[in-house]
Amino acid sequence: MNIRNYALCWLLVAASVSATENISPGHYLALASDCAACHTAGNGAPFAGGLKIDTPVGAIYSTNITPDAQTGIGHYSYQDFARAVREGKAHDGHYLYPAMPYTAFSTFDGQQLRDLYNYFTKEVPAVHQANRDSDIHWPLNMRWPLAVWNMLFYHDEPYLYDPLKSAEWNHGAWLVQGPGHCGSCHTPRGIAWQEKGRDFNDSDYLTGGTIGGWHAPNLRGDPVRGLGNWSQKDIVAFLKTGQTERAMAFGSMTDVVEQSTQHMTQADLNAIAVYLKSLVDTSRITPGYKDYAEMNSPGAALYQDNCAACHRSDGEGYAHTLPALAGNPALLADDPSSLISMVLQGGQAAVTKRAKTGMRMPDFGWRLTDEQVAELSNYVRNSWGNQASEVTAEQVKKLRKGE
Repeated sequence: MNIRNYALCWLLVAASVSATENISPGHYLALASDCAACHTAGNGAPFAGGLKIDTPVGAIYSTNITPDAQTGIGHYSYQDFARAVREGKAHDGHYLYPAMPYTAFSTFDGQQLRDLYNYFTKEVPAVHQANRDSDIHWPLNMRWPLAVWNMLFYHDEPYLYDPLKSAEWNHGAWLVQGPGHCGSCHTPRGIAWQEKGRDFNDSDYLTGGTIGGWHAPNLRGDPVRGLGNWSQKDIVAFLKTGQTERAMAFGSMTDVVEQSTQHMTQADLNAIAVYLKSLVDTSRITPGYKDYAEMNSPGAALYQDNCAACHRSDGEGYAHTLPALAGNPALLADDPSSLISMVLQGGQAAVTKRAKTGMRMPDFGWRLTDEQVAELSNYVRNSWGNQASEVTAEQVKKLRKGE
C-alpha cells in the first residue's frame, strides 16, 4: 500500500474535520503543516511572509503565499504550486532554500496538493506585500548550488506504508515525517545544513536539533533527554494544550501548538503519539556528572533567589501551571541553548483553547552576568537527579550576542 492509497485515510480524517469544524480539507492540511508559523511575521497579515529566518550564511525571509497576483502566488498555476511545495522550485524556476520543508512535503499526493492550492488561492485573503531579499551576500546568495544540494539530500519519494505496523502507526509516521515536518527542528543538521535522518530507521532522526539559539529536544525513547518517561496521553495533552502535568512548551514550539497541533483531531494526535512512542532510544550515555544539589555552589543561591518561588526548591514546579525542572528532558540535552535562552529572554506558554492563561516567565538576562547564568544553568541541569554536561560563560555570551 503506497501513499496514493494511504491518502484515502487522510481524506476521511480531513472530511470529518470539515464537517465538524466547518473548514475545508486544504485548510486542515495547512494547519497540520503549520504553514502560518513561517509565512506569517510577528503582527503581520496571515501568510503574507516577511518572517526572518536565520541560517548559517545569513538571514532569509519567508515569502508571501497569499493569492495576490503581484506579490503573492496569485499568478501560480496548480502545477507551479505543486512544484514549489513538493520540489522546492518557484514559479520562475529558481530554487527555494530548504528552510521551506519541501523535502517533507514530497509525501503529499495530487489530491492533497490540490486541496492546499484551493485553500491558498480561494480562501486566504490576498495581501499586497512585496517579498524581501535575503541578507545572504554574494556569492553565497547564488541559487544554483541548491541544485547540487537537492541531488545529494532531496528524495522525491512517497511515504511507504509499512505492512508490519498498524494503520494508526502509519498515519502517525506520515503526519510526523510529512506535514508535521518535525525533523526540521528536532533532527540534528549536517555540514550542508541537511537533516541527518529522514525516518525512524535513521539513528539520528528526531534526536534533537538546535536552530536560532533554541534546542528542540529529543523525541525518541531516551528516558532522560527524550520521551521515554512520557505516556501517549502526555504527548497528546502536550500537542493539544502546550503542557502536561510537568512540562510546558517553550520557544518556537509555542507557535506550533497555538497555530497547528491544537487544531488537529484527536485521532491524528493519537496517531502521532503512537508513532513517537515507538521510536527506540539511540542516545549515547555520558557518565561522570556532578550533583550540584549536593554542593554549596553559587548556582544554588542564584536558584533560590530567582527561580525557587515558581519552580520550588525541589525543582518539582506546580502541576499544569509551572513546569517541573527535575527530570525535564528539555533541560538536559548536550546542547544547553534552550535553557540559556530561556533564562536570558524569558518566554510565554502557548495560548490554546484549553490553556488560555499564557503565563509568562520573566527574562533574567538584564540582571545576571554570563557567569551567573552559567552557574544557574549548571545547578538546574545537575540537581534533583538531573545529569547534564557543564555550561560555560562563553556559551552564554554567544547566545546573548545572538551568535
